[in-house]
Amino acid sequence: MRTGLLYRLKSKKTLLFMIAPAVLYFLLFSYVPMAGIVLAFKQYRYDLGIMGSPWVGFDNFKFFFMTGDAFRVTRNTMLYNAAFIIINNLQQIVVAILMAEIGSKLFRKTAQTLMFLPYFLSWVVVGAVAYNLFNYEHGTVNTLLRSLHIPELDIYTTPEYWKYILIFFSAWKAVGYGAVFYMASILSIDRETYEAAEIDGANVFQRIRYITLPSLRPTITILVLLAIGGIFRGDFGLFYQLVGNNGLLYQTTDVIDTYVYRSLLVNNEIGMSSAIGFYQSILCFATIMVTNFLVRKSDKENALF
Repeated sequence: MRTGLLYRLKSKKTLLFMIAPAVLYFLLFSYVPMAGIVLAFKQYRYDLGIMGSPWVGFDNFKFFFMTGDAFRVTRNTMLYNAAFIIINNLQQIVVAILMAEIGSKLFRKTAQTLMFLPYFLSWVVVGAVAYNLFNYEHGTVNTLLRSLHIPELDIYTTPEYWKYILIFFSAWKAVGYGAVFYMASILSIDRETYEAAEIDGANVFQRIRYITLPSLRPTITILVLLAIGGIFRGDFGLFYQLVGNNGLLYQTTDVIDTYVYRSLLVNNEIGMSSAIGFYQSILCFATIMVTNFLVRKSDKENALF
């Protein structure tokens, strides 16, 4: 029986052709650009190019940390993503369970469609919606407050409000999409298990607690692990399109991705932008490795690797 590498490649050629586009995508857009990491250790000059620019060692990293911005943007990125992971996943699980328990197929399909719709809206559109809601002079919120003779809210100059606004819009946009994964897991559960529990006298809450939630555990673990891998990578569209270049809000809304954007396009600091991006990648890699290690210790079957 032939078991050589060439024989195995030939026997699996259909599967290889199917996976080839994904492999090429990651090679071209994730691995090849990694050569640009060298810019993190150079003072880039346009006339000398990447390889000809002088080495500066860790100076780009030193400048980033000495400005005092490193802790702020890292803290904001981590805390926002932690809130997104916890709140969005909880809402997605609740919505998926409710959809599965609803008897009316028409209502379930309609509700799924309406909840899924925000996912397809670009952050540019969502940013416009937010502006029309919170604009001080003509926004819907202040118009309503004036009609009730309540003092207006100057939301675009008050950083504290944005902690909740960003979390709300993230959940509004992601819950419908994320619930699909949990719905698929719930629908794959053997219906005879529910029928047996019902015959034994279990009510709907007991069936959810003892059948649905334990069955969702592998899906929850995988999705949370994947999300934790990007806990230091902020959603640029969310933060930039809703907040923009509003310096009054940077204290509570500035994340690593928006800071890199400003360093590159506004300040033209290519070396420091590369250094911050490298720093961000190291944090993401370390986080997913540590988290996966802890999951393997408690439940090896549900770990990523």
